[in-house]
Amino acid sequence: MNRILALFAFAVLSGFLYILVSEIEETDLLVVVLLTAALAAYDFWTSSKNKN
Repeated sequence: MNRILALFAFAVLSGFLYILVSEIEETDLLVVVLLTAALAAYDFWTSSKNKN
């Protein structure tokens, strides 16, 4: 259940960042958004692993 909720949160964040970049269309903002999305994806990947 936690993984599904984290995936939903990541999808909402990605949607917001996409709208932000598509409306403003600045290169610097695109770089920051890509870095933000990459860090969020890394956090999702590392924190949702099955822990034994």
